[in-house]
Amino acid sequence: MKALLLAAGLGSRLRPITNTIPKCLVPIHGKPLLEYWLENLSKAGVSEFLINTSYLSEQVEEFIKQSPHAKKVTLVHEEELLNTGGTLLANREFFADEPFMLVHADNLSFCDFGAFINAHATRNLACGITMMLFESDNPSACGIVKVDAKGVVQEFHEKVKNPPSNLANGAVYICEPSVIEFMATLGKKDVDFSLDVLPHYMGKINTYLNTTYHRDIGTVESYELAQIESQEIFKILLQNQ
Repeated sequence: MKALLLAAGLGSRLRPITNTIPKCLVPIHGKPLLEYWLENLSKAGVSEFLINTSYLSEQVEEFIKQSPHAKKVTLVHEEELLNTGGTLLANREFFADEPFMLVHADNLSFCDFGAFINAHATRNLACGITMMLFESDNPSACGIVKVDAKGVVQEFHEKVKNPPSNLANGAVYICEPSVIEFMATLGKKDVDFSLDVLPHYMGKINTYLNTTYHRDIGTVESYELAQIESQEIFKILLQNQ
C-alpha cells in the first residue's frame, strides 16, 4: 500500500513554534511528527510514501534526505497549495489503481495500523473509504460522525456547538482508486477532501476506531498536551512489545 502524507501546511495556529520549523517536523520527545508516521506505517506494510511540501520545504527535504526511510519517499513541492484532495488528484499516477492511505501528518497517532488496513480490506465493498475515528475530549472543535450498527458513517458534523457524539474524524483514511476518479469529475484542481469528497460518500464510509491514541497537533495547547500524554502512551507501547 502507498500513502500520501500531507505535510505542506503553514501551521499558523502553532505559532510561534512554526515561525522557524514546519508543522510536520515539530518534535514530540525529540522526534519529528513526520518520523512517527514513516516509522509506524512502514511497520504496518506501507511501502511507498508521497509527501507534499511548501512552507519551509527545504527543512522537510533535508529531513527526508537523512531519514532511514528516504528511499521509500517521493517529495512533491507545491508553490500554491492544492488543498487536501487536490494533491491526490495532481499525483493520481503515483497511486495507480490500488487502495491508498491519505494522512494529515500534523496528527500524532498510535494504533494497530495493520488492523486499520485489515478493517478496510474486510469492509462492506459498497464503502469506498475507511475513516479512522477517535473519541475526542473536545468534540465541538472536531468533525464528529454518527455511525450505524455496522460502523458506516451516516452523518458528519463539522465543528458544531452541540455535536451528537464524541466520535471524531481522525483525518486518516484508506481510499479506493474510485475516490480519485470521483474527484476528477469535479472539474477543479483545488479539492477539499472534507467538503468536496466526504459528503458524496455519506453512507459509504467504513470506520475504524483508534482506541490507543490520536491528537491533532493544531494549536500550542494541543501540542503541549501531546508532549505530556504521549509519555504514558510510550510506556504502554513498550510494555506491549
